[in-house]
Amino acid sequence: MEKLSDELLIESYFKAKELKLSTEFIKLIQKEIERRSLHKRVIMPFM
Repeated sequence: MEKLSDELLIESYFKAKELKLSTEFIKLIQKEIERRSLHKRVIMPFM
């Protein structure tokens, strides 16, 4: 996930939620978003 741009990571998060992918996968994306401090830029409905 480190190779994804910030924008692509955020898009991936919303697409994963839309497609109802596994909770574990979505949590991985969430952790990376938090690690990059992107959660401050995007309002996200975390579980």
